Amino acid sequence: MNIDFPYGKKTLSMDIPEDRLQGVLVSNLHSFKTEKTQSELVEDALLNPIGTPKLSILAKGKKNIVLIASDHTRPVPSKAIIPPMLREIREGNPDADITILIATGCHRETSREELVNKFGSTIVEQEKILVHDSETSPLVKIGTLPSGGECIINKLVAEADLVVAEGFIEPHFFAGFSGSRKSILPGVASRKTVLANHCSEFIAHPKARTGILEGNPIHADMIWAARKAKLAFIVNVVINSEKEAIFAVAGDMLEAHEKGCKFLSSLCKVDAKPADIVISSNGGYPLDQNIYQAVKGMTAAEATVKKGGVIIMLAKSNDGIGGDGFYHQMADEPDINKTMALFLGRDRNHTEADQWQTQIFIRLLLKAQVIYICEASDEIVRDLHMIPAHSLEEAMAIAEKIVGSDKATITAIPDGVSVMVIE
Repeated sequence: MNIDFPYGKKTLSMDIPEDRLQGVLVSNLHSFKTEKTQSELVEDALLNPIGTPKLSILAKGKKNIVLIASDHTRPVPSKAIIPPMLREIREGNPDADITILIATGCHRETSREELVNKFGSTIVEQEKILVHDSETSPLVKIGTLPSGGECIINKLVAEADLVVAEGFIEPHFFAGFSGSRKSILPGVASRKTVLANHCSEFIAHPKARTGILEGNPIHADMIWAARKAKLAFIVNVVINSEKEAIFAVAGDMLEAHEKGCKFLSSLCKVDAKPADIVISSNGGYPLDQNIYQAVKGMTAAEATVKKGGVIIMLAKSNDGIGGDGFYHQMADEPDINKTMALFLGRDRNHTEADQWQTQIFIRLLLKAQVIYICEASDEIVRDLHMIPAHSLEEAMAIAEKIVGSDKATITAIPDGVSVMVIE
């Protein structure tokens, strides 16, 4: 059976013998069809908000309005979302002072070229756009999170008369789902706040997993922060493999998000198909630009690979590692068990940058070896305790040698970030 795996802006293909193939885990998002365009879906959502008045009504009398938008690492179809949101705001308040704030979390700054690619040149030239920086932006404390960490966010958001956000909903490997409240934490929060929320205790929590919100302590902190920041209105979409919106919700950050999560779950939950070798990807561009982000796609494979098996991961990683802390936490200590013990011994206020990603990465490495196909150097891949390969065929040969059989069972996950694999 020939299977395509997204890799950057292209695909890599492999023929897998059907007698060895345990299953191809794909989201029904890829086959879901809607007769409406992306813009029509967003317009309908704005006309029928869930749990709130229309955005135009909320904007009345509000002078300083902040519209939080996703950054360059998120494939949100902002060109279909931001223009109608701006129109709705100005319909209710033509004199509103609107700032589009790019929610980078702890990511690098979004470049002008990336902003143009995301919004189009007209919005970049005509609108006021600022990029959040978790360390250098003006920040202010707005309270203490339920977990005990300080909640510090961008001052512009804290002082706004109205805070609204765009975003998209996808399975998230420790927050349950992306979207909504994540626009605030980690989106426009301080590094200190993000680190406290992403502490080792929470990352190790059994409810901090893909598709789980209830009882998830990371989600609980995020909700508290979004409420405290007075996030009043969201427009979130669900996207397919072409990065096009197929569903949209607008309105209350909890009620609208819940509806979007339910829609997503109905399409992308899949049962695990245990196998010796599991092949996964990070969904291609823009989600596979660095190794750090690729851990997400690996967790889908983690849920279905047999203990002692092999994960073959495809992620172009043309932007490099994606986190200095992540690299050094993995590369500077040859014994990953020692690193895991170090993390678990830290309290939330001593969490280090990228520790959460490293902790999850080590967790899956303790279950299976990872063969990594990318454009990063072999040396970097080895430093990160993985085995480099340059094609699917080479990776499969290495995997079969590791498991000791050229008849080893195989499960394929073409897009590891679009499925929720249920063990």
